[in-house]
Amino acid sequence: MDEEFDAKVTPWEVEGIIDYDRLIYEFGVKKISKREIELTREVVGEVHPLISRGVFYAHRDYDVFLRKYREGISTALYTGRGPSGNVHLGHILPWIFTKWLQDKLGIDLFFEFTDDEKFLYHRDFTLDDVRSLTRENIIDLISLGFDPGKTHIIVDIDDIGYLYELAVRIAKKITFSTIRAVMGFNSSTNIGMIFYPTLQIAVCFLPTELYGKETYVLIPAAIDQDPYWRLARDIATSLGYPKPTQIHAKFLPGLGIGGKMSSSQPETAIFLIDPPELAREKVMNSFTGGQPTAELQRKLGGNPDICPVYKYYEMMFEDRDDKLRERYLNCKGGSLLCGPCKSELADRVAKFLVKHQEIRDSAKDRIDEFLIRNKF
Repeated sequence: MDEEFDAKVTPWEVEGIIDYDRLIYEFGVKKISKREIELTREVVGEVHPLISRGVFYAHRDYDVFLRKYREGISTALYTGRGPSGNVHLGHILPWIFTKWLQDKLGIDLFFEFTDDEKFLYHRDFTLDDVRSLTRENIIDLISLGFDPGKTHIIVDIDDIGYLYELAVRIAKKITFSTIRAVMGFNSSTNIGMIFYPTLQIAVCFLPTELYGKETYVLIPAAIDQDPYWRLARDIATSLGYPKPTQIHAKFLPGLGIGGKMSSSQPETAIFLIDPPELAREKVMNSFTGGQPTAELQRKLGGNPDICPVYKYYEMMFEDRDDKLRERYLNCKGGSLLCGPCKSELADRVAKFLVKHQEIRDSAKDRIDEFLIRNKF
């Protein structure tokens, strides 16, 4: 990004206040238009709020994927997680949308846990660290209710046999100068990280190999992962595979001032293993777009456009568009104060965590049902 762009967005770091329209220009993706929204309605039967509200806002050939599905051509979903810490609400936002697509379309999902990447990237991580985090992250994933018959979890280190042949074929197509330019690597980057992108790219083509027929893959993910898919699309045709398609999400903000939810700022992040009362406390202490006093709020109104509390309703905790619009207008008009708004969100977050953690206890014994090595 140039000096005028007030954010850093890479596959490993996201910092600052993000200009999402600028990312469309920088990454060369397309904004989701009414045409893609209506095509979603035609093919899927409905439109998820994360699309209609502009949370999933950009794409590469999302429309192509939908048409291929409608034509009866083989399709699959692919997303993943780098297990560098405990799972928080920001991580699961794309997973929730991915599950919706899986449920509606009835297609397979390949979910990659990039334990190798996190071991290589984090200087102080041991293999035992990433193995432990991977297991805990898998438990959170399956606790969201994914279909075990159609969800295939790949753990890179353990499942390298599924990826390595593809990876070396991919590696032969990508020069060091290209990977350095796209990923921002330099002379201090360890050689494991330089090779690693071939493994994340490999999963784009794995369904075609496993099914033995041309398979179009859709990747729902946050937009910071786009550099991998640009590389994948550049070499797909030369390797004999369909280009992977993508649908990109914005980031769930943290509970502080600006920026995405981040494990490095645990006081502003809601982790799925947080005790509900701790999560409630975090919400109640959050930054808002309100005025300093209730009197000023009633007089001047608040600013929901910069308020993470409102964003949580918009992105995760309010299903009804009419109720969301009512909340927005009441905040702007001053009739809704920040205290009650935060309190209601805290209740909803706590209720979600209670339910998730109850399911999580039983999910610990179901991991084997989802592992790709037990299926293909």
